[in-house]
Order: sequence, then structure tokens, then C-alpha cells
Amino acid sequence: MDTSSISFTAHYTGQVWAKNGLSNPQWQTATGRFLYYALSPFEWAGKHIIGGNIRTFLLQRHLIIDHLLHQTIERHPNLQVVEIACGLSPRGARFCQQYPQLRYLEADLPAMAKRKNKLLKKVGAHSQRHFALPLDFFRQDALGLETLFTQHLDKDAPVLVITEGLINYFELDSLAPVWRKLAQLLKQFPQGYYLTDNYPLLDNDPNKKVMKTLSELLGWVSRSNVNFHFNNLEAIAPHYQKLGFKHVVVHNPEDYYAQLSLPENRGKPLVHVLEMHV
Repeated sequence: MDTSSISFTAHYTGQVWAKNGLSNPQWQTATGRFLYYALSPFEWAGKHIIGGNIRTFLLQRHLIIDHLLHQTIERHPNLQVVEIACGLSPRGARFCQQYPQLRYLEADLPAMAKRKNKLLKKVGAHSQRHFALPLDFFRQDALGLETLFTQHLDKDAPVLVITEGLINYFELDSLAPVWRKLAQLLKQFPQGYYLTDNYPLLDNDPNKKVMKTLSELLGWVSRSNVNFHFNNLEAIAPHYQKLGFKHVVVHNPEDYYAQLSLPENRGKPLVHVLEMHV
């Protein structure tokens, strides 16, 4: 599986984080600024005409994942976090500043991991407990998941894995072996958690055309295919349970509008956040 083109979207999402005060301004890139302004007319049209756009669901998923991570750290102060396909995500820097004991490993393709370490050093956030590693989660060699888990994590402490803005670029059949492997690896720790985003294309959803339009726009930006994995929410938990995740909770942004001050859609949200543990 070729994941190289996905890093391209990291520049756009990185600019969205910076524009909304979630990221260090020094992490903005020329590519990100170009994409942000080039797509602004489409984002405006999406928000004002059809009630939702890419920036809305980017912020919804990011802030809900942040909220769930805060909750998990409160339960497990010795938590270790692995953020896969980290791109220009500012989450690691923000959380390590707030939680001095937190161990936070970011992972991405080699070029992006190298770039992320440079950015972390630039803002004084790089340390022995917070750094980036090269990873391609489809591989079985030294760049694969098992190497990261066996060589860089404490087997006596709980682990939480995050994939944000990644899985929708692949079909379910392609992802199944990766998720099965992830569940197996997480079971080797006292507690194992997984947070990810999902974009179900629900039956009889009036947003179907909106979803398809946004997916085409996102596919154009990322130079990749964008996939919708489920046509009903009830199918999500059984799918992941078969792959080794015992408990699966589907979080709807509508339930967090007031609590987290999320940007809102007209109609049903386009993204959901999945919380699992083994």
C-alpha cells in the first residue's frame, strides 16, 4: 500500500490548526498556506450553501479526540501515546506541555517524521519523552508497527494509539490486517486504547451528496481515493470487535457541541470519532 501522497494533506490540516489557535505559528508551511487560501472559496460555499465543509469536520474530530485523550490521561497518569500519521498535528506538543509526565511518540513516513522532529526542536518541544519515529503501518519490517511497539514503549504502562485523518484513504479490507495487528499489540500492555475518526455514508442520509462532493475535493487535495466505510452506525462496533477490540464507542459531534464549543453542521455531522479498547 502506497501512503506517500497522504502526507500532502498534512500541510492543509496543519494550516487549519494554526488558523484556529491549536498549533504553533512556526509550523505553518508555504504549501499549507497556498492550499488554505486556494480552497477558501470551496470551504465558504460548503459552509454557507450546504451547511458543512472540510474545516468543520477537521476541527470536530480533532477537538473530540483531544477531549477523549484528556479523559484517558486522567484515568492513567502513566499513559503512553502513539500518534500514527502525525503529520503537522500539534497535539503532542500541547499535551506534553500540559502533562509533564506524558510519553508521546509521533510516527509518520520517514520524510515527514524527520521534518516533525525538526519542528519539535525548533519550538523546544523535542525530548526523550516526545519525538517522532519513521513508520509505515502497512509494512512488516523495521518500519512496521511491531518494531515501534517492542522497541520504544514500556510494557508495564498503558498505551493509547491515535490515527487521525488516515483510515478513510483506504478500503476496509486493506485496513483489517493492520487493525488486527494493532489490537494484538495493544493486548500486550496493561491497558490498550485506540482513537480514530470515521466517515460513515449512512443509508437515507440527506448529506450523501455533500459527503461525496467533499470526498472528491479531499481526494483532489490528497491525490488519493477517499473511502466511506459504513452505511449504518450499528455496523461499526461489530466490525472492530471481530478484529480484536473488545469495547467500541461511536462519538457523535452533536453530543459535544455545547461541551466543547465545536463548529456545527446544518444537518447530521459528516465525521464520527471511534473510541476502542482491548
